[in-house]
Amino acid sequence: MNQKAVRRLGFREFIRLQRMTYVLVRHLLPGLLRKKNRTAEKLAPRLYKVVTSLGPPLVKLSQVVSSSPGLFPAPISHQLRDLLDAAPPEKWDDMRKVLEKGLGGPVEQFFSKVDPEPLAAASIAQVHAATLPDGTDVVVKIRRPGVDKQFLRDLRMLRITARMAQRFSRSARVINPVAIVDDVVTTLGRELDFGLEAQSMERFEANLRSFGDNDAIRVPSVYHQYCGHGVLTMERIDGIKVDDLPGLVETGFDLFNLLRGGVRAWIEAACEHGFFHGDVHAGNLMVDRDGRVVFLDFGIMGELDDVTRDLVRRGVVALLHRQDFGEVTRCLAELGAHLGHRTDEDRAAAAISRLVTPWLSKPIAEIDYLEIFSQAVRMAAPKGVQLPRSLVLLGKQVLYFERYAVLVAPDYDILADTWLIEFMIDGYDPAATGAADRPAEASGPSSPPLDGDEVSLGEALDMEGGADPATGDTAPRSSVAVAANGTRRRRKRPVGG
Repeated sequence: MNQKAVRRLGFREFIRLQRMTYVLVRHLLPGLLRKKNRTAEKLAPRLYKVVTSLGPPLVKLSQVVSSSPGLFPAPISHQLRDLLDAAPPEKWDDMRKVLEKGLGGPVEQFFSKVDPEPLAAASIAQVHAATLPDGTDVVVKIRRPGVDKQFLRDLRMLRITARMAQRFSRSARVINPVAIVDDVVTTLGRELDFGLEAQSMERFEANLRSFGDNDAIRVPSVYHQYCGHGVLTMERIDGIKVDDLPGLVETGFDLFNLLRGGVRAWIEAACEHGFFHGDVHAGNLMVDRDGRVVFLDFGIMGELDDVTRDLVRRGVVALLHRQDFGEVTRCLAELGAHLGHRTDEDRAAAAISRLVTPWLSKPIAEIDYLEIFSQAVRMAAPKGVQLPRSLVLLGKQVLYFERYAVLVAPDYDILADTWLIEFMIDGYDPAATGAADRPAEASGPSSPPLDGDEVSLGEALDMEGGADPATGDTAPRSSVAVAANGTRRRRKRPVGG
């Protein structure tokens, strides 16, 4: 998939536009006609129907919404959360054809068993449990048939919308929507290449082991002899999704330090190695039975060249360690955030200081990222500021980690935790840093108390009780199993979701 292909429109795109218009009119318009129905609570289920009706490309975009409740209304984020790994699945017969074509032979030649029911179904692929001939349990990630053509068609129309927004809206220019779409095109081409994903998994793992203290971080192993075009076979790991608060609390693990370790490992990947996981939504992170954070799904990776990495390091240290807003401004300017002619460096530094300083000493539960974003847009739009692509991708992942931090440790003062960035500070020696060297205050606040086994993530995050609006259940779907002794226990989540 390339940029030129996305910029061409044809007859198929007009047919698709007609289909999208029909779905929007059928499911969304009735909810907009009456004022009393124009609430997030009333529109959320209608939006869910729109997304699932229009297929994988819209499911992909909805993942951003569902993983960022700080930037979107909570009812809508909650409604779309199932689409992270429980999107409508393809028929097994169709997936079997992709599997056999990718491996070059019948399924029975490579596996003694493959479960036709997917463990997880996302926008691009489905994950199925399988067993190798030697009895090893694995998971097989299989690409949905025809998904590349579907994405290409919808991205063409999305790019036109982005260009119009960037041309006529100053606020839109700040987030650089055309660059975002172009990045989606680039990353999607890589995400569809499972061979490249396997290489990324092993590169990320090697980087983790080469620097600092990352023993509590894990990446699944790849079985290369059972991989092929549109097929990726990996180690099967039992664990609990990072946003399943009740399941995590039941383990008795130190969730606060697990969170800190995961965040630090990701920051290290970006700022030390320049190669970081670019899609850390809740479906791609879990905690295994040994209490290690597991990174999953390496289809989207971010890469920073040496110059960009150095500027990001300087900017982060200047912001969080020294509160040197002049240096932050210089780093942003060099990164490509074009400060317009209506301002100068001193005024820009003062503006950044006014924006950030009030939040630096607050616990994460009190940091309103939506308000920060809104203020930044209002401040930057009249000045022609435009964020560089690298910061857009980095910022998206920070929002994901912010959500998990609010869930696990709402009193955590994350912006003041220098342990997360100390490897970027002059004089740091990675060999001298280990679990034993962590400051005493790193024990952090305890996990939030639970009133029972039926507390859902929606209640924990959105502060709203009741059943899951998508299912009617009071507990998260696929989260409870009956143990051999008859007690109800949470099912551990397999890798690959």
